[in-house]
Amino acid sequence: MNNRRVVITGMGWVTPLGVEIEPVWDRLVAGESGVAEITIFDARHFPVRIAAEVKDWPTRADEAGPPGIGRMDDLIPHLSQHARQTQFTVLAALRAGRAAGLDDASFDRTMLGIALGNGEIMPDFEQFAAAEASALSPAGWDERRFMRQYGETVVRDVEVRLDPSAPIPLIAGLFQAEGPSSNITNACVSSAASIGQAVGMIQTGEVDLMFAGGGHSMIHPFGVTGFHRLSTLSLRNEEPTRASRPFDRERDGFVVGEGAAVLVLEELEHARRRGVEFHVELAGFAATHDAFRVTDPRPDANSAAQCIKLALADAACAAEDIDYINAHGSGTVANDRVETMAFKRGLGSHAGRVPLSSSKSMVGHLTTACGAVEAVISALAIRDGVVPPTINYETPDPECDLDCVPNQAREVACRRVLSTNFGFGGQNVALVLAAVR
Repeated sequence: MNNRRVVITGMGWVTPLGVEIEPVWDRLVAGESGVAEITIFDARHFPVRIAAEVKDWPTRADEAGPPGIGRMDDLIPHLSQHARQTQFTVLAALRAGRAAGLDDASFDRTMLGIALGNGEIMPDFEQFAAAEASALSPAGWDERRFMRQYGETVVRDVEVRLDPSAPIPLIAGLFQAEGPSSNITNACVSSAASIGQAVGMIQTGEVDLMFAGGGHSMIHPFGVTGFHRLSTLSLRNEEPTRASRPFDRERDGFVVGEGAAVLVLEELEHARRRGVEFHVELAGFAATHDAFRVTDPRPDANSAAQCIKLALADAACAAEDIDYINAHGSGTVANDRVETMAFKRGLGSHAGRVPLSSSKSMVGHLTTACGAVEAVISALAIRDGVVPPTINYETPDPECDLDCVPNQAREVACRRVLSTNFGFGGQNVALVLAAVR
């Protein structure tokens, strides 16, 4: 059964540049930035005050959702009370499912599954701060009082609302997806890994269709503070749109973003029988681990390079067959240097000839959701024969000396695209997407 081919029949996303596939794609090709000052919480006194937020998102039940959707709470009661990333993921899946024609399609719903890569959800900061204040006394810190106070202030369903897998039953209910489901929380490779998992399940015949992707939002006092303490965030607060600059010599860290992307993946012949349109195949997947440090990539890039080689082998293609690389390109000094080395070791001399770019320069780092968003971008690059730029690339870095498609999109006949993600903890994932032949 492992010769079953897997194609994309639906895509949906929620990004800092919008929620519609085509307008967001146009903005990415134009090199627009979604980075601005933080508005989700009061960050005036934080050392990092910029992020790539999803704008104009309806958060109240009486607000209309994006065009063609209506009120999200009419579809799923109380959805607006869920965490932002849960709302993002459900909307992305709704768009993807409708694009794939799953609403009224006739097929075995037990063969439709869900694989997500959603990350941790931050607790309510004000509730946490109030509980913390109540536990302080002249005698010192009272842990039992803190736990009791926090438990009393948290709403009854908080465990459900803070569960990263919360979108799964909501998506399953929308599309009667009765097949297997899972959620991977594995740092920045999470949603890319979920796509790889979904592909494998379709290839082995366990299912015929899968929702795959993920969502995340770390734009939160805890999230921003945590990343800053790791010295990974850009401090260019005065020039937000120029802050994210992957592969540029003056880069000083990534900009945290938020959003979601979900794909409908389907076995090729099953899609043909349904008469649904498709252009792109998920042809290769691989995952490796650095076995090095929690926050630093392995300096010799060996495991990342091996991941690239394994993905090419899985796709039955050579390095020379890759026409474009959608790089992880976070904008940290270490990641971009090591990723460049990984491409050179994984692709050999072809690395110097193939264009690569980082969409994180425009939408920030969507943490666990980044791989799914970048898979959509890779699919659109294949469809349209154009690759988005790496914006803010101004000063070449001798250690990042590949073709980074600086500042201007480029027409490239993309038959096969390599999309890479590398995460905290040493995780590496590579996907190969290809034009269907």
